[in-house]
Amino acid sequence: MFVRRLGPDPHANGVMTIALRGCPDIFELESGDFAIIGIDITETSARHLPPTAGCGPDERIVRIPRKTLVLAKRDIPDCI
Repeated sequence: MFVRRLGPDPHANGVMTIALRGCPDIFELESGDFAIIGIDITETSARHLPPTAGCGPDERIVRIPRKTLVLAKRDIPDCI
């Protein structure tokens, strides 16, 4: 299911994240889609989405630190 992590391991070199076990992370799946581990902010943010965006009953809005996505940028494919 999980093919690879995008970006560095958040616990590399003994770094401790706030949650220690649960940390922000981005993974590429076998399907080519991506899975995100982050903080669920759906309840507090869904009502603030732009009119052309929506969050379905089976979806969640997840927040990850800017650093997580910026450091993963080099691993994100340029083409579909």
